[in-house]
Amino acid sequence: MPDAREYGTLAQRLVRQGRVADAEAALRAGLETIPNHPILSYALATMLLRRGAFDEAWPLYEYRWALPNGPAQPSLSFPRWDGREVSSLVVLPEQGLGDQIMFARYIPQLQRQGIRITLASPPELVSLFAAFDAETVTVMGAASLPRRDAWCFIGSLPLLAGGLPRAAYLDGTGEGNGIGMMLEGGPRALDRTLPSSIAEILLEFGISVHPRVTGSRDFAETARLMRDLDLVVTVDTSVAHLAGAMGKPTWILLPYSADWRWGRHGEVSRWYPSARLFRQHIPGKWDDVASEVTASLQAL
Repeated sequence: MPDAREYGTLAQRLVRQGRVADAEAALRAGLETIPNHPILSYALATMLLRRGAFDEAWPLYEYRWALPNGPAQPSLSFPRWDGREVSSLVVLPEQGLGDQIMFARYIPQLQRQGIRITLASPPELVSLFAAFDAETVTVMGAASLPRRDAWCFIGSLPLLAGGLPRAAYLDGTGEGNGIGMMLEGGPRALDRTLPSSIAEILLEFGISVHPRVTGSRDFAETARLMRDLDLVVTVDTSVAHLAGAMGKPTWILLPYSADWRWGRHGEVSRWYPSARLFRQHIPGKWDDVASEVTASLQAL
């Protein structure tokens, strides 16, 4: 009988061959043999999310916390939220900064339901999230959290809060003058950093919004700068989520194996109506993407 690793390896091979439906079937077969296996469940979740099957995907997405290298659950004196009615809620950070900005769209929805939100955030996001008029707690290592009715991770809000809010939820109003560019990811995001030769060509059309250039100390300062732009052009980084959350016209350059949130095909983002997606056609090759973006910029 095949084990979980064999099912997972088969699914990965089928995806590389472009046989996505067969890969999904392989994961389902694995879960029939090994029910509730965390790795297979999470892999199926990301496949379903990529094609927009959210109702089935979000419960499986919870298996991320049972993965071998998943972070430990917090030890708190009040329960984890299961979606039932509460009057107060602590929302904890997880994953990358861009993920937290993306999932923060659910905070206003919960507030409209009368839930008092305490939002725990890394220092880079605290000032930005102050726009939600929620209690914020800066998290750096161990943190002291107030007692509330329940707590949850921010990435669990799609499952627990429901729906997919698509309206802009951070202030993007400004004069609208110029184009901002974010053309490199973090040190570990090599597939989300443009070659310097391509970056130089694109920067002829606008200015860099990289904190190294602007001197921005956190995302709130970057957001203030971006409010006065007509357009943001960014490789798949947290700036893509920030611009999309602000409702700014945003062009997002994606690597060949883009993350599940960007889908598998097309120019339209389910998460950010103001975004336009430009996709790599060949793994690791940005030339075609740069040509498409340059032609579109010239057309402006």
